[in-house]
Amino acid sequence: MLTHIRAVLFDLDGTLIDSAPDLGDAADKMRTDRGLPSLPEEMYRPMAGAGARGMLKVAFGITPEHADYDAMREEFFVNYEHAMTLRTYVFDGVQEVIESLRQRDLLWGVVTNKMARFTDPLTQAMPLFATASTIVSGDTTPHAKPHPEPMFEAARRLGLAPELCLYVGDDERDIVAGRAAGMRTVAASYGYLGEKTNIVSWGADLHIDSPVKLLKLLA
Repeated sequence: MLTHIRAVLFDLDGTLIDSAPDLGDAADKMRTDRGLPSLPEEMYRPMAGAGARGMLKVAFGITPEHADYDAMREEFFVNYEHAMTLRTYVFDGVQEVIESLRQRDLLWGVVTNKMARFTDPLTQAMPLFATASTIVSGDTTPHAKPHPEPMFEAARRLGLAPELCLYVGDDERDIVAGRAAGMRTVAASYGYLGEKTNIVSWGADLHIDSPVKLLKLLA
């Protein structure tokens, strides 16, 4: 059970929203534009949490060390910008969780590695985020998760000590960042777990397999 929590912070992709369809489509368009066959969404989904790096690895088998990576990453970004809300949706139960947090007078916000270039228009387009007290993007501070600075920035914006905040995320870097900042952490196993993931090894305080399970931990 989690006590003395004044705010709940969430990762974005794979924790609050399922953006895998639009991320996968942005990479798959690059394939079809080159005359390559389309790949099924199921191939992209596990790597959605890794953003452009994950999508380009699935679509073309390239890594950031590849000579064409930077140009292809920007092409992916442009594709994604043009279609980032077509098939992205809020996970079942998330709206209920947010409403319950507000009823309990708990603040909530987002700390994501997604760049503000995408975070801002995406969250502005989705009604869920209208009540968020803060949204920290991957380039809001000089560091991204797993560095704790984005977590500290969110706490500062909320006017709270980090230890009064809970962080929920679906990637090991989320838990590493939250713990380094002195926050309690919850690992979400319903998100994008990537390849060969052992969620128990992340060291989170607690685990949930659906968004609504968080409410029982805060009871």
